[in-house]
Amino acid sequence: MEALNVGLTVIGGLALVLGLFSGMLQSRVYVLSAPMAATLVGVAVGPQGFDLLTLARFGDPLAILEQFARFTVAIAVMSIALRIPDDYFRRQARSLGTILVVGMTFMWLTSGLLTYLVLDLPLWVSLLVGAAVTPTDPVIANTIVTGGTAAENIPKTVRNFLSGEAGANDGGAYPFVSLAIFALSHPAETVAVGWLTETLLWEVAGAVVIGVLVGGVAGAVERWTSEQEYLDDTALLTVTVGLTFAVLGTVKLLGSDGILAVFAAGYIYSVLVDPADEIEGQRFQEVVNQLFTVPVFVLFGMAVPWAAWESLGASGPVLVVAVLLFRRLPMVFALCRWLDPLDGRRDAVFVGWFGPIGVAAVFYATLAVRHTGHRSVWAVTSLIVAGSIVAHGSTATPLTLWFGDRNGEK
Repeated sequence: MEALNVGLTVIGGLALVLGLFSGMLQSRVYVLSAPMAATLVGVAVGPQGFDLLTLARFGDPLAILEQFARFTVAIAVMSIALRIPDDYFRRQARSLGTILVVGMTFMWLTSGLLTYLVLDLPLWVSLLVGAAVTPTDPVIANTIVTGGTAAENIPKTVRNFLSGEAGANDGGAYPFVSLAIFALSHPAETVAVGWLTETLLWEVAGAVVIGVLVGGVAGAVERWTSEQEYLDDTALLTVTVGLTFAVLGTVKLLGSDGILAVFAAGYIYSVLVDPADEIEGQRFQEVVNQLFTVPVFVLFGMAVPWAAWESLGASGPVLVVAVLLFRRLPMVFALCRWLDPLDGRRDAVFVGWFGPIGVAAVFYATLAVRHTGHRSVWAVTSLIVAGSIVAHGSTATPLTLWFGDRNGEK
C-alpha cells in the first residue's frame, strides 16, 4: 500500500506540474518535453535512482508495462481518430496508402537491417526489433501536433497527415511484428500460411471489421439519443473512453488486434455522431490522453534495463543514431512527390524527422518478449525509444517554431 501511495504522489504531482506549465513548455524554446520529464522522474524514483518504486513489487515489470502501454496507445489512437476530418481518408487515400504501405515497409526493413548490421543479432530477432520501432508513436506525436504552438506554426494539412499516419500505423505495424514472431516461434514451413490466415485475415482485417461495426453502432445510437435528448452532457464525455476500452477488451478476447480496431471504431464513430457532440467527446478524450501519457513514461523510466544497455557497448548509441537518421527521413524525401499534404522540402524535413518512437514500440517489444522469450528485443528497443524521447522531445518546440518562421517567409 505504501508503494501505491508513493506512485500516486509521484505521478499525480508530476501531472499537476506539467499541466500547470504546459503552455510554457510548448510555446518557448525549452528542450524538456512532458514524455522526457516523465521518463526522467521514472528513472529517479526507480531502482537505479532513489529506489522509491520498483515495478517488480507489483508483478512482472514487462507484463505491467505491456498492459499499460496497450491502454495508453488505445487512448491515443482514439484521440487521433476523433480529431481527423470525417472525409480525410477518402481525400488522402493515395498519400496515406503510400506512407502506410511503402513507407512502413521501408522503416521496418531499414531498422531491422541496421540492427542486424550494427549489433549482429540473429536476422529475425533484428527484424522483430525493426518491426517494434516501425510505427510513428501516437502518444508523442500528439504532444507535437496539438496545442496552441502547433496550431500557430504547423499547417493543418501537415498536422492532420502526421496524426492520420500515427493513428493508423500503430495497428498497421502489427503484421510486421507478427511475421517476425511467427518466424521465431514456428516451423519455417508453417510461417507463411499461419501469418496470412491468422494475422492478415483475422487479426488485421477482422479487427477493422469489428471496429467499424462497433464504432458504427455506437455512433448511430449516440446520434439518435442526442436527437431525442436522452443523452446527458456528463455521460457524453465518457462515451469515447467507454468505446475505447470496450473495443480494446472485446477484440483482445476474440484474438484480434485491439489497437487497429480501436482506431477504426473511433474514426467511424466520429463520422456518424452529431458534430457538436463530437467536439465535446474529442476534448474529453484529449484530457484522458494527457492523463495516461505521464504514467506510462514514468513506468518506462522505472523499467529501463540499464545493465542490458551497458552490455551493448558503443554499438548501442551508434544504432540509435542510425535508426533516428535513416529509418524515416530518406523514405519521406523519396516519397514526397506522392504525399500530397507535403508542400516542398521544408514539410518533408519536418514530417521526416518527427516520426517519434515511443509507447507503441514499448508495447510491441514487451509483447514480443512474452511470445518469443528474446529479451534482447526489449533491451534494444527500449534504448531506441529512450533515444527518440530525448531527440524528438528536445527538438519539438525549436523545430516547430522554426517551421512557423519558415512558413511565414513564403
